[in-house]
Amino acid sequence: MTIELVDGKAGVAHISSEDKAIIHQAKFGKSDMVFDWGDVLKCTMGSANKATIGTGCASIQGLDWHITSAESVTISNGSQGMKRNDIICAHYHRDSKTGNENVKLTVLKGSPNATAAADPTIPSGKILSGAVDAYMPLWRIPLDGITVGTPVRLFTPRGALWDSVTLYQDSNWIIMRNGMMILIKFSGKIGSGSWDAVECPVKLASWYRPIVDLSTVCLVSNGQTSRSLTARADGTIRVANMGAAGSNQLCVGSLCYPLP
Repeated sequence: MTIELVDGKAGVAHISSEDKAIIHQAKFGKSDMVFDWGDVLKCTMGSANKATIGTGCASIQGLDWHITSAESVTISNGSQGMKRNDIICAHYHRDSKTGNENVKLTVLKGSPNATAAADPTIPSGKILSGAVDAYMPLWRIPLDGITVGTPVRLFTPRGALWDSVTLYQDSNWIIMRNGMMILIKFSGKIGSGSWDAVECPVKLASWYRPIVDLSTVCLVSNGQTSRSLTARADGTIRVANMGAAGSNQLCVGSLCYPLP
């Protein structure tokens, strides 16, 4: 029988990790995900050989996993005059004999190169196709000689589906996340000169930025020269006169876009 009430009582143990992976992929997507919980799997280098991954909640190919207390992994020593990229991954493994599954942190070591470092190959494996191993890249650890650089995040945190969070607010600006949407509103005055502009005091964090520059029109209270409200892919937000000289009247505009 190919139809199953997964969350219903069947009288026998019947809910498998495959069931949950299928349903989670259908609801939330097939991509690996890190959610906005705990420390969001923050990576810090305690030393040249020790990386610590903070608390967080994630999904690898639809199978949920979390870290409830910081975990550490070992980074191998670098080599004088050589560059190297290591990748910290979540490693899913299923024992082919028992069927038992687990997720652990592992480090995939890159190949040293005298001029430019390259990421190691991430082994491919589709859990729902029967793979016993799958890897979810989390952080790149760059090494230059024996010096360890700043960890580079390889994921974009996902917010909860329905919650609403105010990211920034002052007398002119409101920046909110509502589920998977970002809302930016400006209400205030700017100079009346050609191309005069004001910039938001804060930049959007990388995971809240639009993938391309986005603009909309701000309305001016006297019905005259309009302004543009722009959120840029680099995280900056600004309101500007649209070429011609403007006015010092109040203008109001809002911009909304989905998270990538």
